[in-house]
Amino acid sequence: MPMLDELMPWGTAPLRLGRPWVMAPDTASLKARWNALTGAEGVEQDALFGCTRARTPRSAVSQLPGQRTGTVRFVREDGPCPAPVRVTHGAFDQQWLIPDHRLIDTARPELWRVADDHQVFVVEHGWVAEASGPAVSVCAVLPDGRSPAGRPGRIRPLYRRPGGIEPNLAPGLLSALTGRYGHQVDADEVVAWIAAAARSTAAGCVVPLPADPDVWRSGVELGRRMTGIQLRGARGGERPRLPGGRRPYVRAAVPARPDAITYDADDEVLSLGEGRISPVPAEAWDFHVGGVRVLDLWFECRTAAAEPGTLEAIGPALWPQEWTSELLELITVLALLGELRSQQEEFKVGAELELPGVLPPPGWARRPASVLDHHEEGPEGQFALL
Repeated sequence: MPMLDELMPWGTAPLRLGRPWVMAPDTASLKARWNALTGAEGVEQDALFGCTRARTPRSAVSQLPGQRTGTVRFVREDGPCPAPVRVTHGAFDQQWLIPDHRLIDTARPELWRVADDHQVFVVEHGWVAEASGPAVSVCAVLPDGRSPAGRPGRIRPLYRRPGGIEPNLAPGLLSALTGRYGHQVDADEVVAWIAAAARSTAAGCVVPLPADPDVWRSGVELGRRMTGIQLRGARGGERPRLPGGRRPYVRAAVPARPDAITYDADDEVLSLGEGRISPVPAEAWDFHVGGVRVLDLWFECRTAAAEPGTLEAIGPALWPQEWTSELLELITVLALLGELRSQQEEFKVGAELELPGVLPPPGWARRPASVLDHHEEGPEGQFALL
């Protein structure tokens, strides 16, 4: 049975931030943390920074591709915080990140070079024995690749170059599938199939390929619906919406500091402290990835206590209204995907298709392509001639 690692050969390990304070659910906290750090000096700045072997305030680091951040050693930085960028955290949470290479231990620059409006990222979640949930998720904004269960996963861009050029698929795969299924198979079809058919195993993520063209078509149709929901309106799609009468609304305002998240299955009510949201389908509440409930993890990321005196402790004093709006969208996404889970579980792949001469892919396909059209500043404002 083909592995996802064979069908999409180029992948990277998750981003390794090195310090949690560079990511947050809101932008105001990141800017306040930046100001606190640049306003400190010496030992105090080192303590706030969170020095590692890879990064200290005195590290010489190049720019992240596509970003216009400073490249002087951070110890001399006195400018404003770079504009935070949206990233996908874990499977379905969307947070903000300071896109400054001086603050991130391992940022995977090769991913930033190909992150644009044409790109789609497939995130392979780590295997957890007897855990429910999807084997992969799909997103349009750069993912950090962290598995909710804390297991190592992989990030696999759909395209190897900016502009939607050169699919990250085994050479010859599209031609072989086109010949077998009797129509022109493109990269988007393959990603839709992967979303519908991928399964986690102890050996890795497997993606069975059917010999029957009708099975392929039904799987692609299901996968397109799944990816459309997860892309949340990106790449020309529509934002996900539940049908009228099933859309969640705020029935009682979320308090300033909600202390717990609970669910009443009988009334379909999600409670955040004294706040009430309904109707919330059971499919949304029960949605797990890697054995972890997605809504529990989302709430924990916004309410968990941080160590006093650290930059992580700098956060909103009150529950921001935009968090409630993001929660309503997340509930919608999980509810719609949960409805499709039953179809996905019933979806069976018949006789498997063999692809001699296509799999395994050649070694060069596992390495990133050379992207030379980015203006990237090196440490201390230096540039390299290629």
